Amino acid sequence: MSATIDVQELRVGMFVHLDLGWMSHPFPLSSFKISSGEQISTIRSLGLRRVRWSPDKSDMARAAASAPPAPAGPSVAQLAAQRAAEQQARREALAAQRAAQALCERQYAEASQAWRSVSDTVLADPGAAHDQARALTRALLDKMLGDQELCIRLLTEGAGDRATAHALNVTIVALLMGRVFGLEDAEMMDLGMGAMLHDIGKLDLPDRLRFLQDEFTSAEQSAYRDHVAMGVRHGRTMGVSPGVLLVIAQHHEQADGSGFPQQLQVERMSGAARIVALVNRYDNLCNPLTPARALTPHEALSLLFAQGKQKFDSAMLNGFIRMMGIYPPGSLVQLTDDRYGMVVSVNSSRPLKPRVLVYDAKVARGDALYVELENAPDVGIRRSLKAAQLPQAALDYLAPGRRIAYFFEPAACAMPAPADAAEEPGA
Repeated sequence: MSATIDVQELRVGMFVHLDLGWMSHPFPLSSFKISSGEQISTIRSLGLRRVRWSPDKSDMARAAASAPPAPAGPSVAQLAAQRAAEQQARREALAAQRAAQALCERQYAEASQAWRSVSDTVLADPGAAHDQARALTRALLDKMLGDQELCIRLLTEGAGDRATAHALNVTIVALLMGRVFGLEDAEMMDLGMGAMLHDIGKLDLPDRLRFLQDEFTSAEQSAYRDHVAMGVRHGRTMGVSPGVLLVIAQHHEQADGSGFPQQLQVERMSGAARIVALVNRYDNLCNPLTPARALTPHEALSLLFAQGKQKFDSAMLNGFIRMMGIYPPGSLVQLTDDRYGMVVSVNSSRPLKPRVLVYDAKVARGDALYVELENAPDVGIRRSLKAAQLPQAALDYLAPGRRIAYFFEPAACAMPAPADAAEEPGA
């Protein structure tokens, strides 16, 4: 609930809304709680006579205190210089944001090309394919090593063909999972190569059988399931390690013994295979063959949590949810201030405060700075949405891709954009 107030009556502690264009004021957000007399002076310098404010979001004790009016503050020239400096900082932050996105897109494209070289080489030269897969896994792992925190980033371009995108999604998320669980280097190499090669047996299947569909006959389902045994044969020909072979052999097994081909229960599955089985299922829910059947990342996570307690290792499932956050990258959301947004990245060490692209009709999409909910004390996520639930203008602005594709980056690449947020897990 909001009302208007004369700018001369503004006080520290009031939560105000500036109904101006993005470049018309120097504040990171148009809605915020006043924290200093300098902010009051800046608002008064904007030429507004009245502004909207929300009493229910305001610190009324501070706002109602009978303190003297805020000091006159800086001169007009000083304010102009301050605004120019803050706008320059915005431009620099936006340039850094674009550069970080471009770097992720470029690295993903390079990884895609390397993976396609592996899959193109398996049949003709399995030894060379092994070396290429190992080199790609090593390169990805080297970028993840160290104590630095990592963000899981949603890609907007260059996801490539479905098989490549699936192999890389599973590999990248599985390696991040291995990192969370503190796996040793040799274990991480087996996990990464196993994830990368888990579907390598599909090279022997006709195109129409490479992706499981509800309409398959029993004979077609049986042929599809043969890709596991075919993958193990390819893995042996390539000379991969026993740990990698176990991932290939067990990536469709389930903890309760309902998987295939061996109906193994969780205690007979390798740790790496448990991770890959979970991540493989998540990616298939988000990126099915028929896009109309795709779940949002939030829906996929909710389904895994609701139905997966018997299907997956519980420790792996809990770790996956903690790492991806309640709203994984790609989730469409409504914030607690009613704005619409799309989660674009999650810090795997602090997943409850994602980075969000927020729809703002006054700001061109290419000029929008992501909102860092970690820095935001008063705005959180209210609920997850399907694309059909968004107004068309918001949907066009946020422009979710047809396929969810992930990469990673150092958390330091996150743009510091103070905002107002308190996480409220939504439905």
